[in-house]
Amino acid sequence: MKLRDRLLGGALAAATMLTPGTGMASSHREAPFITKNPKVDGTDFYMFNSYEGAARDGYVTLIANYLPLQDSYGGPNYFTLDPEALYEIHIDNTGDGIEDITFQFDFDLNLTNNGTGVELPIGGKNINIPLAVAGSLSSPTDADQNMIETYKLGVVRGPRRGSAATSVTNLADNSTTFHKPYDNAGGKTIANYASYANQFIYEFDMPGCTPTGVQAGTHSRVFVGQRREGFAVNLGQVFDLVNMGVSALGVTPANGQADLTGAADQGKNIVGNKNITSLAIEVPASCLERDASSPIIAGWTTASVRQARVINPTATFKTPAREGGPWVQVSRLGMVLVNEIVIGIKDKDKFNGSEPKDDGQFADYVTNPSLPILVEVVFGATGALAPTTYPRADLVAAFLNGVPSVNVMSPTLFEAVRLNTAVPATSRANQNALGAATCFDPPANNTVGPTLNLARTGCDPAGFPNGRRPGDDTVDIALRVAMGFLLDQNHAPIRGAPLVDGAKVDARDFLAAFPYLNTPAAGAP
Repeated sequence: MKLRDRLLGGALAAATMLTPGTGMASSHREAPFITKNPKVDGTDFYMFNSYEGAARDGYVTLIANYLPLQDSYGGPNYFTLDPEALYEIHIDNTGDGIEDITFQFDFDLNLTNNGTGVELPIGGKNINIPLAVAGSLSSPTDADQNMIETYKLGVVRGPRRGSAATSVTNLADNSTTFHKPYDNAGGKTIANYASYANQFIYEFDMPGCTPTGVQAGTHSRVFVGQRREGFAVNLGQVFDLVNMGVSALGVTPANGQADLTGAADQGKNIVGNKNITSLAIEVPASCLERDASSPIIAGWTTASVRQARVINPTATFKTPAREGGPWVQVSRLGMVLVNEIVIGIKDKDKFNGSEPKDDGQFADYVTNPSLPILVEVVFGATGALAPTTYPRADLVAAFLNGVPSVNVMSPTLFEAVRLNTAVPATSRANQNALGAATCFDPPANNTVGPTLNLARTGCDPAGFPNGRRPGDDTVDIALRVAMGFLLDQNHAPIRGAPLVDGAKVDARDFLAAFPYLNTPAAGAP
């Protein structure tokens, strides 16, 4: 029996690897300090076995989203990333909470024409234009661009600051430079944005790895650029003290409220018209795994800036400030919603600057989560009571250690997205938005966990929390787990309630191929 088949059943138990005490919004503007630095604000991290088709079997897709809540009409400067920051995606394949592989994205922003930009002859003088483009765009090197955004991609083995990155070669031109597309300003600037953006999907071969288990002649891929926001959430009502009805408990929704126990799709995705900037890479699973017998990997993304910044009193395009000193991490994201809803406000900035290996310091937020109590305060009179067992042992393994025989890599406690790459991908058409949570029967008592039942209708073992795909409804899953889905009825009064936020998530609404997230909303028709 192949390893992939042998581990399939056990990997289904990863449904217990659900984020504790979470729900309601992704990590957009989740900590006080990061609100001052939106360009390095990590919002979502996806990690899943690619499901594009047979040609991409054996590949894993990693997507790190930054710079939240972009309005499509955000001109004239739109949404470039920070050329003074370092954006990274980390993989731990040994289970010590320390990265073993890091993908580093280093951006640069320059005026074209050797630093002069696009100029117009006006009254005998050449005048630089005030807009980012001077005409319609159709390719990465259009002459009408006033400024151009590029990046270099590097791979570090071992601790991220332990050695220099090995540069990745762009197979299109054998250089080490990759281009980022201009944001979707509108149909006059870029007539067919999907076709335009596809030109910025580049192939590369991962340094230091000869892949196995993939189709011969295929290569790794990278895309960095604007995408439509893929996370769906009823953001306004949730953060208005969960301003929603609960019809199943006798509270009738009113005044446009969503129903906390109503249909999954109530048209409440308030961020559906926003854009995001995605850093997406697709690499062979064998290049991420420790070895052929160790298919479990853990991943997260971070952004770092220099420790010192001095504002330039005579700013130029290239040097509005001077920055130096060691790198300091200011953003961190693994599992969805953790810093936004689980970590207390006093420790949010601390969490953003921390490393997974040190996550034991945040364990109390997991064993004694506050969100269920807050829900009880708001809805307690209706019977929406929080679980009554503490510490929440049902959440500790899931949040900080993985699932025994499935996702446990070591005794080290750390928070990250864990993926068992041996579980085959589910095609887009057959994905269930509730992911692996659909594969379990409720526990009979508090001494045993939920029972794995592969025959359950809709069982989808390749979904969250076995990794995370764009089509996984992490909010609805997390709401239910927070209120005791993994506990018995005696210790979780509403464990069976089909809690929702009313914002639809469906894999079929996303692209079927890399980079999976949709073409961004346009600033104009």
